[in-house]
Amino acid sequence: MDYKCVKTTCPYCGCGCQMLLEVLDGQVVNTLPSKEPHMNQGKLCIKGHTAHEFVHSKDRLTHPLIRKNGKLEKTTWEDAFNVISSKFSQIKNQYGGDSIGFFSSARSTNEENYLCQKLCRAAFKTNNVDHCARL
Repeated sequence: MDYKCVKTTCPYCGCGCQMLLEVLDGQVVNTLPSKEPHMNQGKLCIKGHTAHEFVHSKDRLTHPLIRKNGKLEKTTWEDAFNVISSKFSQIKNQYGGDSIGFFSSARSTNEENYLCQKLCRAAFKTNNVDHCARL
C-alpha cells in the first residue's frame, strides 16, 4: 500500500488556500486543510474539503469532443481548436464582438481568468466576460 500527502493549492477560487491531498495507491482519496500558517489558517470551505471528488470521476472529460452528425466524437486538440476558432470568427464577423460572451471558471487561477478577459477585450472587442467565483 503506497500512501502519501501532496501539498497543493485549492482549485476553486482565487484565495489560494493550501491543502493536502491524500493519495493511496495513486488515487486521490481525501482532502485535508494544511495546518501550516497560510491564508486559510488550517481551514477549508466545503468546496475545498470536497476538491478531490472530481479528480477520478468517470464523467470527467479527458479528451476533446466535436459534434459530428449529431453525435459527440473524440478528436485531436488541434482539430477542436480549429473548430472553435472558426466558429468564433464566423460569429464575430456576422454579428459583432458583443454577440459573444465568455464565462470562466473558479477552478482557473487568477492569472488564467485575467488572460480570458484580456482575450475577450482585445481579440473579440467585447466586455461580456464573467466567472463563477463568488466569495
